[in-house]
Amino acid sequence: MADSARLQYSGIKEGMRTNGTSGEKILTEELLDRLLASNSIEAYLDEEKIKDRELVDYLQFLLARHGLKRADVARASGLNATVVYDIFAGKSRPGRDHAIMLAFGLQCDVRETQRVLRFAGVSELWCRQRRDAIILWCVQQGFDRASTDDELHRFGEPTLLSVD
Repeated sequence: MADSARLQYSGIKEGMRTNGTSGEKILTEELLDRLLASNSIEAYLDEEKIKDRELVDYLQFLLARHGLKRADVARASGLNATVVYDIFAGKSRPGRDHAIMLAFGLQCDVRETQRVLRFAGVSELWCRQRRDAIILWCVQQGFDRASTDDELHRFGEPTLLSVD
C-alpha cells in the first residue's frame, strides 16, 4: 500500500519510477535486471546514480502543480534559499520543522503537507499534539507560515521559524 500511495502523486503507474534526469520512466523490473547483471554494487550505484528521489520528485510535482518557483518557495517558507535549493537537489533532507515550512512555502493543503513529511522521513502532524493541532488547523485555514507562527506564539508553542 505504501509503495502505491507514494507513486500516485505524479500519476506514475505502480512498478515504474522516473530516472530523475530526463523524466523518462524506468520499470522497476528493468532496474532489478541491471542490478543483478552488474559486477558489483558499486558499479551499479555509480552507473545508475541511484538515490532516494521520492521527496525530490514530490517537491518538483508540487512546484509544477501550484505554479511556483523555488525562489517563491524559499521566500514563503522562511527558509534560507540555499537550504531550499539543497533539498530540491536531493543534497539534504529537511528536519520536521523545515519540512513543515517547506510545505507552507509550497502552499500545500493538509494531505500534501502530510505527504511531504512522510517523504522527508519525519513524523506526520498529529492532531493529539497541541502544537501539531495548531499547525494542522492553520494549514486547513490556508494560513501562510508567518501567520501560523503568530498562532503558535499566541498559544505559547514554539514557532516554526526560530528567532535566535
